[in-house]
Amino acid sequence: MRVAVVGGGISGLVAAYRLRVALGDELELVLVEQRERIGGVLYTAELAGDPMDLGAEAFIARRPEIPALLRELGLEDQLVYPAGRRPLIWSGGTAHPLPEGTLMGIPAGPDSVAGLVDDATLARIADEPNRPLRWTSGGDVAVAELVGERFGEQVVRRSVDPLLGGVYAGLANSIGVRSALPTLAAALDAGAPSLTQAVARALPPSSSTAPVFGGIRDGYRVLLDALLAAAAPKVETGTAVTDLIRTPEGWRVDPIGAVDAVVLATPAPVTAALLRSASPEAARAAATIELSSSALVALALPADTPLPDNSGILVATGEPLRAKAFTLSSRKWPHLAARNVALVRVSFGRFGDDTLLSWPDPDLIAAAAADLTTVTGLEIRPVSALVQRWPGGLPQYAPGHDDRVVEIESAVADVPGLAVAGAYLHGVGVPACTASGAAAATRILAHLG
Repeated sequence: MRVAVVGGGISGLVAAYRLRVALGDELELVLVEQRERIGGVLYTAELAGDPMDLGAEAFIARRPEIPALLRELGLEDQLVYPAGRRPLIWSGGTAHPLPEGTLMGIPAGPDSVAGLVDDATLARIADEPNRPLRWTSGGDVAVAELVGERFGEQVVRRSVDPLLGGVYAGLANSIGVRSALPTLAAALDAGAPSLTQAVARALPPSSSTAPVFGGIRDGYRVLLDALLAAAAPKVETGTAVTDLIRTPEGWRVDPIGAVDAVVLATPAPVTAALLRSASPEAARAAATIELSSSALVALALPADTPLPDNSGILVATGEPLRAKAFTLSSRKWPHLAARNVALVRVSFGRFGDDTLLSWPDPDLIAAAAADLTTVTGLEIRPVSALVQRWPGGLPQYAPGHDDRVVEIESAVADVPGLAVAGAYLHGVGVPACTASGAAAATRILAHLG
């Protein structure tokens, strides 16, 4: 049996690994990646002599996929958790504590955002349960449309946008309620009479003490390398698949050749292009999913730099800063606090605004240092820095995204020997992508018998 996995990000690597575990040496496995390296938007580089993640740095620890995978690969000792410090929000030229008791920044009452928004907005939130709520069960709207109409634009720009920007590199007006906040959509579908009540029902239990996030001590490259070694595929990097044709015997994947089955673990636009002839319906739906670009500047500062005692600083929309967020990595992660430098990640780029990404590296580094000076009041002088750009890195889960995914997966289900995986399907986080890759492998295994 010969199987091609197209796309060497975490989704494709997990699919390849699951196929190898199930089929052993009888499988000829080819992993095709158009970039020169494996890992997709997960990338660990060396900064000041130690590993530093320049893509995703954390995962939702309450999902089981990554801890289970680390255990399975003998890497359980790599699992680490944050120190538990809270982030700040930079709004109106000052730092505010991140509101507690919110759902992705959406409050369940005015107390959560007191001090972050003005008195008129607080009064509007308090009065919200008294106003009729328009919500169509099973429908979807942009998060900004719902929250702005019910609670006001200040809540959107100062509380919701900073959090959604960290997850999707987008804004509340580019992300749909149903896919980004499924528990909120479910509460509204079930008849919650107000947004206040829907948020209260959708919030997770406050009694949980389990860490929300986890990380990998020596960076994601540890997991990527282990998956690649265990999957043992023939790796074709720097190779773009140009055509995918169904044949009587299976598939022709150009320029790889004939295979019995294919996993497409590629971004939505690439998937759409490759599915034009194999599944036109899936191709049309995938082509409507847009991508957001971003850039990250990692700064190594003198170890005695008195950074705020917080995990990070998120920036409200409309602030006169270039950066959208700062992760104070040495404060957030205990294992990084022990290093001989203070580490900070500075993020740039939101959906629809990627002008900064074309700046030369020295200019982006200077902007990162200047903006960090503004929000901390410290004189920031990096001893070392790295820039990583992510063009088309994250899909935007626009209103109606779930319907698009159903259309893609339903159409692909009618095509034997084909499976799709990736961040554009059921979540952009690493656990969701891991689950997507595993599901694609299961589909291929069922086809191969």
